[in-house]
Amino acid sequence: MIAVILAQTIALTGGTVYPVSGPKMEHATVVIQNGRITAVGANVTIPGDATRIDVSGKWVTPGLIDGLSNLGLAEIDAVDNTNEGSTGKDIASAFNVSEGLNPASTLIPINRIEGVTSALATPGGGLIGGQAVLIDLDGGTIEQMIDRSPAAMVMDLSEGAKHTGNGSRAGVAARLRQVFNDALEYSRRKADYNKAQMEALAAPAADLEALLPVLRGEEPVLVNVNRKSDILTALRIAKEYRLKLILAGASEGWEVASEIAAAGVPVLVAPMDNLPSYDGLGTRFGNATMLAKAGVKVGFYFSDSHNARDIRQQAGTAVSFGMTWDQALRAITLTPAEIFGVGDKYGSLDAGKVANVVVWSGDPFEFSTAVAHVYIRGREIPLTSRQKELLDRYRTVPPSY
Repeated sequence: MIAVILAQTIALTGGTVYPVSGPKMEHATVVIQNGRITAVGANVTIPGDATRIDVSGKWVTPGLIDGLSNLGLAEIDAVDNTNEGSTGKDIASAFNVSEGLNPASTLIPINRIEGVTSALATPGGGLIGGQAVLIDLDGGTIEQMIDRSPAAMVMDLSEGAKHTGNGSRAGVAARLRQVFNDALEYSRRKADYNKAQMEALAAPAADLEALLPVLRGEEPVLVNVNRKSDILTALRIAKEYRLKLILAGASEGWEVASEIAAAGVPVLVAPMDNLPSYDGLGTRFGNATMLAKAGVKVGFYFSDSHNARDIRQQAGTAVSFGMTWDQALRAITLTPAEIFGVGDKYGSLDAGKVANVVVWSGDPFEFSTAVAHVYIRGREIPLTSRQKELLDRYRTVPPSY
């Protein structure tokens, strides 16, 4: 679903354009009409009714995509009443987070005015957290925000899910297989289930039903996993059930990069993560680079939704540890779009694609770079947020009485 919130024609002229799908273009123009990109290049025809915006000396890129977040679902982490991403169940495959989205979340403007235009809003908790949705960070209603629902089924094979297997990783894997097997059995014997002529299954019918698109390979499954052995377990289970697997986290992924590449499985990583834990003692800054060199499709995310805007620093960190600049830009634009099946609409500056576009004062991976313009579905986003409003309010301290 893509809702064009405001029909207008805009021409961004004279900038250095990084389309991602091809080489950069100097002194180029990007034309936006009715929420879509209609032309990109150095010698394009500009419609007569276009509003021309001179971006000479600036950089133009696709809007950034956070591949895994709680944007729209969480406001204050420590306040349960402001969090909508979990049901508290171990198996919640029928749970779709979409109607828990808050279009008025104060975190959305904070992040979009620094270049993040789309994000995967994900459930969490338990073994199967539920269904994630891909959203644009604009729109007054849930329907206007959502682009793909569901975008992935979210599962956990990290140490965070050990309680769902009675404290054992092996127990977690065994329980997941039992749920998958019961979902397949349920699909074969629905009539018997409805007549109560089957033994009890591992989950309610609604949750088993929701798993069937996953088991048919129609819906990807995003698995949070970090430890080398857990990554291999995820690959093993995905092969057994022919799942369309996406790995998230994968802090020890570099140790099994060749196995991940051979399986054709994409990975979402956070290149700034380097603190070891018992869930990932092999965590290192060069993880993303080593995965990419092995031939793995790598996208980035920033797990703190309050600061999803820092995803560009994740990209810059990856560059400092050996990834090329072009690869890093792709990892926060076109690659996550491809991973979630919307690469034909998002992630690059090509004619026909959704006009999620950002104009920067310079290299977006540099701390000093500022955002000059943000467009989401062709609508220019005001560069305001609660933080800026507070800054303006208290820039001058009123005299005390």
